[in-house]
Amino acid sequence: MTTPPLQAVQLPSYSRAEQVEILGDGDDPFGVAHTGLAWLPKEVHFGIRLDGSLVAHAGLLRLPVTVGDVDTELVGVGGVAVAPDVRGRGLARQVLAAALDHARSMGPRHALLFCRPPLVSLYGRLGWRLLDEEVLVQQHAGVVVMPLRTMWAPLHEDAPWPGGKLRLRSFPM
Repeated sequence: MTTPPLQAVQLPSYSRAEQVEILGDGDDPFGVAHTGLAWLPKEVHFGIRLDGSLVAHAGLLRLPVTVGDVDTELVGVGGVAVAPDVRGRGLARQVLAAALDHARSMGPRHALLFCRPPLVSLYGRLGWRLLDEEVLVQQHAGVVVMPLRTMWAPLHEDAPWPGGKLRLRSFPM
């Protein structure tokens, strides 16, 4: 008997307890505490369950940005997590694909994420493109340079990156 494939679904909510279910109860589950950044919570969540337990997540949030001298919006992707014991099974690809399918209906033409350098190749294999320039983000003390790597993905076929300096007019997601 074959096991049915795991499927990413939109979640009605996403709690700290569910994050702990995926990544454990460490102080820095995403490895970014050293940045000292304040982050926004995501508003739309996708997940994959295995035997009743949440094993993967990706969240979305519309973000106000300025690219060059144009004010616009992007869909921020964050909180991407796959439980350590099920990594290597394509769950990041599945949960991100479901999230990006939904993001296409949200209006903006591009999705954006921030990640630690070791994850750039993973996201690259999943179709994300490195934005290899300084990105500014809002923080409590003012505007700062994002210390993590910035990657983007088109949400529509006719959506090349517009070019110009990128500034989030909010906290990062």
